[in-house]
Amino acid sequence: MDNASSEAKDSTLSCAQCGKPAHLQCPKCVELKLSREGAAFCSQDCFKAAWTSHKSVHLKAKLSTAGAPDGSISASHKEGWLYCLKKGQSRTQTLPYFDWTGTLRPYPISGSRVVPDHIEKPDWAADGIPKIEPNSDLQNVVEIKTQEQIEKMRETCRIAREVLDAAARVIKPGVTTDEIDAVVHEATIAAGGYPSPLNYHFFPKSCCT
Repeated sequence: MDNASSEAKDSTLSCAQCGKPAHLQCPKCVELKLSREGAAFCSQDCFKAAWTSHKSVHLKAKLSTAGAPDGSISASHKEGWLYCLKKGQSRTQTLPYFDWTGTLRPYPISGSRVVPDHIEKPDWAADGIPKIEPNSDLQNVVEIKTQEQIEKMRETCRIAREVLDAAARVIKPGVTTDEIDAVVHEATIAAGGYPSPLNYHFFPKSCCT
């Protein structure tokens, strides 16, 4: 980020990393003509610290405006790019610039499943972008758990085992991964948990199958 190309015009903007008055703007956001809100920074250090999570904004913007090299875009191609971002949209038979071989095709993807309001949600649940995780000290430091934390981990692992067992019981020839996903989702929320893959970096489902 250089001052000449990325200085924010609006001095009232706050730094997306620390909240201080911001005078610099992410050059990629400028290039993609994204909102300056959430793309302004007070210093190069804050910009670098936020980069791991901030760059997801660029990916989402590119997917939303994806087109062919000549600038044109067909409805089916655009749908293929956006299937993981739009709630309730089915996957198309034609994915962008992909030459199919044989007869296998992706199965239509159902809409996103609902998580009840009473269940605590991670920071990526709303917009698909994890914010705490990339800059957490736990990325580089091994935390010595307290006895209370260990007990919570045991409880979490027990629930995870029960969810995996529930999924395993329905697996058989002819059962779709979407049906397995429904079982995983319902078993997780029944135990009071949030299915962590759901909307993580825009992933549309509650388990990775």
